[in-house]
Parts: sequence; C-alpha cells; structure tokens
Amino acid sequence: MIYLDYTAHMPASKPALDAFLETENHCLGNANARHDAGTAANQRMKDAQHQIAGLLQVKPEEVIFTSGASESNNTAIQGIVYANRHFGRHIVTSPLEHPSVSGCLTALQERGYEIDVLPLNSNGQISLEALQQALRPDTVLVTLCAVDSELGSVQQVEKAAQIIKSFPHCRLHMDVTQAIGKINVPFSCVDTASLSAHKFGGITGSGLLYKKKDTEMEPLIHGGVSTSLYRSGSPAVSLAASLAAALQETLTEFEDRLRKVQALNQYLRDELTKRNVRIHSPKDAIPHILNVGIDGIKGYEIRDWLNAHGVCVSVKSACSVENTPSRAVYAVTGNRRQALESWRISLSHLTAMEELNDFLGILDLILEDKRK
Repeated sequence: MIYLDYTAHMPASKPALDAFLETENHCLGNANARHDAGTAANQRMKDAQHQIAGLLQVKPEEVIFTSGASESNNTAIQGIVYANRHFGRHIVTSPLEHPSVSGCLTALQERGYEIDVLPLNSNGQISLEALQQALRPDTVLVTLCAVDSELGSVQQVEKAAQIIKSFPHCRLHMDVTQAIGKINVPFSCVDTASLSAHKFGGITGSGLLYKKKDTEMEPLIHGGVSTSLYRSGSPAVSLAASLAAALQETLTEFEDRLRKVQALNQYLRDELTKRNVRIHSPKDAIPHILNVGIDGIKGYEIRDWLNAHGVCVSVKSACSVENTPSRAVYAVTGNRRQALESWRISLSHLTAMEELNDFLGILDLILEDKRK
C-alpha cells in the first residue's frame, strides 16, 4: 500500500503509544476520585497539561482535553456565542472551514444567528479588507482555520487578530488541526483554538481546546466535576499523556520534518506538471498538502482508480459529503468543474521518495488507459 493521505490521519507514533500504555498500566484510578489511586491519576493528568502548556507557550489552565477537534470546535463556537448572545448574533467565517465548523455554524444559523462568509484571494487566503468591512458592533465571533485541509492555504491569523481587536465584543476562534507541526501557530493572538492528536502522531479520539484565561464561554457538556469547568466527564488520562508525548515529538522534530516534506512536495509538483496535472494548492501553501485535478476526470474517479492499485488519496476532507464540489477549490477558482475534478495528495515525514515514484508510475498507467 502507498499511503498518501496523512492529512486525514497519521499513524500513532511510538512515543505516543508508549505513553498511553505506560499510563494505562500504572494509573489505575479515576482522576476525579478522592483516594490515592485517583490522586495519582489526577497528577498524571496535570503533568500532561503542564507539558502541553509549555510546548504551546500557554497557561496550563488554558488547556482543555477533548475527544478531538470536532468537539473542540463545537465547544468553542457554541460556548462563545451563547456566552455573548446579549452583545449580538453575528458570526464571520471563511469558505475553507472543516465540516465540524461549517456544520456548527449552519445549526446556529437555524437558531437565528447571522453568518457572513468572507471571499478569498487566489492564494486561498481571506480578504483582510473584507474582514474589516464585515465586522460590526454585534459581531461576537470570527472563526478561521489556520491551515485549510484541502488546499493547504495558510491564513494571516495575526493580521486578522489585529483587525478584530477593534471590536471589543468579538472573539477569534482558530482551528489549528492542520497547522500543528507544520507551521508556527500564534496561540497568543486568539481566544480559542482546536486540534486533534491523530493529525500529528497521537491517538484517534483525543484532542484539546485552548481557551484564553479571560475568554467567556458556556460549556457544551454539563454535569460532574472534572479537570475543567468547560468539559465534564471522567478524564481520559492515558489519552492526555499520549497527546503530550506526540506533541513533544512533533514539535522537537519540526524543522527536520519540514525540510523533508518540502523536498517531496517540490519533486511531486515538478513531476505532476510534466503530466499536465493541474495544481490547485498555492505555492505558499504548506508542503504537506497538494490539491490537484485532471481535466475530464472527477476527483472520486481518480481516488477509486488509485485505490484499486493500492494508493490511498482523498478527494476532500475525510469528514466531507461525498461526490460534491470542493468548497475550497470552488472558492479560489470559481470553477465548479475544477472543484469536482479536484483531489488531494498529502505527505508527511514518513513518506518515502520510492513511494512517490511508484505512485507516479501507477498514475501514468491510469492516464494512459483513460486516454485510449
């Protein structure tokens, strides 16, 4: 198998698995329990929280453990708008958001909230001028992804944050799921941020929400004392320890991994261009994501043909609705046909050059057969 879908999921790393097993074997109690075993588990949870806070350069109490970015996005978005509903019901976003954001916003729209979607430039970045014009006294939230999961476009989060500062009742939520370990993430300029561990070598089903200390937010999950007022439930101590270990590894190896992926990306761009494969991802996108398209062939057709030959790629985000145009590609190109023809190759430090050459050979066979 040739796996080229690391944006959807990265296998759990050895440090992450080791931390999970060690914690599972030695922390027997419920971290909420009032006995020695519970106290030991609670301390392990705090250790993981402090380790993550140090890595992200935030305060330990600002780290809230969740089941993943989908829960974190919903908790932040709903929590912020409900806590600030007396200031207004206006939200600003982009057309690039993950379904856990766009779906949450659709549900809020049905409850009377007004949603404005910002236009993009040719590089897949939001228009800062449009953001300035969209903000109003009753705007309570701007929600953006730091890196788009389909094109790999990097947003100008710090510049957006400066604009939003002029609106005292507006908060900025950032989905950093595709950014961790790929770019330097500016946590200091946002109010909340979400991520999933399985995107950088952690275990599926674990994630976290960063919430700036003074940000007001209503909890999404109520009931029971836990490690945070904003997320009730028995703490998943082993998952927290595992997430901390995975994050430690991915940030420590950041520079070396980035250089390797940059070289793989450039090689793939050059080879695909020779084959008249259209490249949608902008030059300044993260190198881990390469969104492409072939004239006359739907994205899902290419995905299925490649899959039949042992190559794994995606059409869009794994959480997206099947056989619909890519919102990201359509927002950038304005071309529905290209949006339907788009598909995504995603790389990591685990990708080998031999895999890319084998993939290109298989793609050549498919294109030759298609052109007969």
